[in-house]
Amino acid sequence: MRAKLRVAAYAVCVRDGQVLLARWIDHGRPRWTLPGGGTEHGEDPYDTVLREVAEETGHRVEVTYMLGVRSARFPERRRFGRTVDAHHVGLLYEARVTGGELRFEVGGSTDMAAWHDLDAVPELERVPLVDFGLRLWQERPVTGRPGG
Repeated sequence: MRAKLRVAAYAVCVRDGQVLLARWIDHGRPRWTLPGGGTEHGEDPYDTVLREVAEETGHRVEVTYMLGVRSARFPERRRFGRTVDAHHVGLLYEARVTGGELRFEVGGSTDMAAWHDLDAVPELERVPLVDFGLRLWQERPVTGRPGG
């Protein structure tokens, strides 16, 4: 089995009791996620989060805090029935909107962006990263891992 490492960066943007989320199309199934995504070769994750938030939401942000890291390893099905040992490492940053206007991404991995009340997040169809990021945002653990 082949191995694959993916590094990504995500933003937790909370203001006025709402969190900014992007709707990701996961194998035809729309689910809300934190704005962000994979780093390009040679790109610093800090720059990735700024670029990805702008691409997916139309907002410009500034990073205000490094919240933590999410590491997940799992088998990933590839074309022709192959499986790879996938390892995703996501850096999560707290970010503050500094400009731009909310808009939807066209031709990307997301199709919508919206501000959601924090109280309504548990009712959303979402990826686990949303809960992980919000927990980091609330706890601010010195280890960069919830409960740590």
